[in-house]
Amino acid sequence: MSEMAPSVQSASDLMVRIDPGPRDFSALNEAVRKGSRIGNENTEEDHHLNEVIPKPWGMEYRIYVDDFVDVWNLKINEGESTSMHVHPRKLTYLLCLAGQGVTDTLAGQVPVGAGTILRIAGGAFHSSKSIGPGPLWLVEVEAPRNKFDLIRLRDNYDRQGTGYEQEHTEVPNLPARPVSFLPQAKLRERSPDGEFAFGIRAGADIFYRRQPQDLFHIPLGLTGVVTGELDILAPAQADARRPALDQYYLSLALD
Repeated sequence: MSEMAPSVQSASDLMVRIDPGPRDFSALNEAVRKGSRIGNENTEEDHHLNEVIPKPWGMEYRIYVDDFVDVWNLKINEGESTSMHVHPRKLTYLLCLAGQGVTDTLAGQVPVGAGTILRIAGGAFHSSKSIGPGPLWLVEVEAPRNKFDLIRLRDNYDRQGTGYEQEHTEVPNLPARPVSFLPQAKLRERSPDGEFAFGIRAGADIFYRRQPQDLFHIPLGLTGVVTGELDILAPAQADARRPALDQYYLSLALD
């Protein structure tokens, strides 16, 4: 079964680690046997991924992307839930910006609230639900980048076995713009309805100018991508660990 245990790597002990187990392997093998396939994102053609993607449970949109990391904001409406799905080839960190919910696996359930960090290994099935009041706001940090690395096992909206959506809504007044000092990077600076702000900040800036509205700081160096261990800082839970002064971070904050 999926194994869930608190991480010992974070001094603030905020992270829950979700790893695949026998139930996940069995479900994944059965889904593939029945015809489920994963795709590969084409960075030159799949431009709709830079827009807002409507979902039957709410919506999601890309915050930041480069050649290695892909970061998305999800709004799950009260009482709604994502499919029970898996990313066989990529690691996902799930961060909660606001709201209350739960993340289910094939073995159990983890409560999710503002400041929660889940590390979901490739191959571990998971589904997130908003229990209210109001929507559940989550951020997915995915590495390596590939939005089409997706298999849906069960779904409340009859999408099981289907691939990632093509439907999208353009947001010309809030584009994902290139980041001049980071190779192949794009950033959307705020959420469409103005709830959250996103920016690239140096570790030294974070250290010397801590802001009360800061929620998370995601390191953008390649070390975490290669090792599979992203040292995400969580001021949303009074995480006072020192950032790496010579590294850039993607900062998520209340707007």
